[in-house]
Order: sequence, then structure tokens, then C-alpha cells
Amino acid sequence: MVAPALAAAAGYAGLAAAGARLRRSATTALTLATVVLHGLALVASFSASPVRFGFAPTLSVTAWLVLAVYALETRLYPALATRWTLAGLGVPAVLLALFFPGTAYPALASPWLPLHWALGFASYGLLGVAVAHAWMMQRTEQTIRRGGTAPALPLLTLERLTFRFVWGAFALLTLTLLAGWYFTELLRPAAGWITHKTVFTALSWVVLAVLLWGRWRWGWRGRLAVRMLYAAGGLLLLGYVGSHFVLEVILRRGV
Repeated sequence: MVAPALAAAAGYAGLAAAGARLRRSATTALTLATVVLHGLALVASFSASPVRFGFAPTLSVTAWLVLAVYALETRLYPALATRWTLAGLGVPAVLLALFFPGTAYPALASPWLPLHWALGFASYGLLGVAVAHAWMMQRTEQTIRRGGTAPALPLLTLERLTFRFVWGAFALLTLTLLAGWYFTELLRPAAGWITHKTVFTALSWVVLAVLLWGRWRWGWRGRLAVRMLYAAGGLLLLGYVGSHFVLEVILRRGV
């Protein structure tokens, strides 16, 4: 697990530092190799015994999903401006997972528990992709307002892509909340479902629901949509990653 993780971190660092100066064929090969190495590191991590789960593995999976989707998207939409700074996000995400592997689970309380984790990973990843697109949309809009060169990919196309990911993230987050309620009631009914983690996650869900309603009803877009996406992403980050960071790093205890 360590070797592919370190190689992936080096690959992300190389892309962030020199991706814009390399030939397209070289960047494509390096991106593919880096994403594959990161994926292998994740598979090795979650295949280990006992299974470990925590804030850093969640960040690592989220970063992998964001960067893998973005790499695929730049192939499908060559006009999409390549933001190599995004690759820099993979470096701390990969390294943190090595230093903070998370809480050990010697035995899973339910064979369906990994489904809840998978839904959580997917919702984090898709919302992360949506936030990254919102950032690109904001940068594109600022460039146009300053009278700079218009991007090859129209702003409206980028906006449509962003909201497709928002819809996907909202659907998966809904399933994640339902699965979380089910497993809590099934495995730990005395613990109660309402925790700081579920409160922040539910608030993120509400922000996304309001954004999508406003988009459908009043055509919300631009700065308002971007700020609401940032808020939803921040709340979701606080919901799991923030709470587990406090437990694992500051309080130094598992969950």
C-alpha cells in the first residue's frame, strides 16, 4: 500500500508543478498512471485486515474520485480548460491516509455496512466534483468579466455539467442518510441517530435541496449557486471528516 501511495503522491505533485508545460501525450500518460496507482493504494488499504475507516481514507477516496472524473472529463471535453492545481489536492489526501489510516474494524457489525460506506464515498466524491466545477465556473466568469479571452468551453455548458453532478450528489446523499438511519437503528438503536455528524450532513442535504429547487423554480445560477455549493460542500466536510478528525487526531480515540 505504501509504495503505490507514495508513487501516486509524486505523480500528483508532478502534474501540479509541471502539467501545463508537458506535452499532451505525456500528461495523459502521467495522469492515467497516477490515478491507477492511487486506486491501487485504496484497494490495498480497504482489502487489509482489519478494515480501517476514518477521515483521511475518506478524503483520499474523495480526491481520487474528483481527479479521476476530471481526467475522464477532459478527454470527453477537450475544450475544458485543464486546471493542474487540482492535481495538487491529491498529494495531501494520499499522504494523510498513510499517516492516519483510521479506526480498525476487526469484525463488521453487518455485511451490508460497506454499502453505507460506498454510498458515503460516492456522495462525497460527486459533491467534490460539483464543487470543483463550481470553482472553475467562477474562474471562467471572472475571466469573462475582466475582458479576458473567452474559454473554449462555453460557460453555460460548464454550468450544465456542474448541475448534473449536483443532482447526482444530492441523490446519493439522500441514500446515504437513509442508509445511515437504517444501520443506526439496526445496530445501535440506543445510540440514537441524531449526532453532530448527521446534523451537518442533513444541513448539507438541505442546502443542496434548496439550491436545486431554486434552480428549477427561479433559475438560480452564477455567484449564488457557487456559494451555496461551497456551503453544502463545507457542511458535508464538517459532518464526517471534521468530526472524525477531532476524534482521531485531537482526542486520539476511535469511534
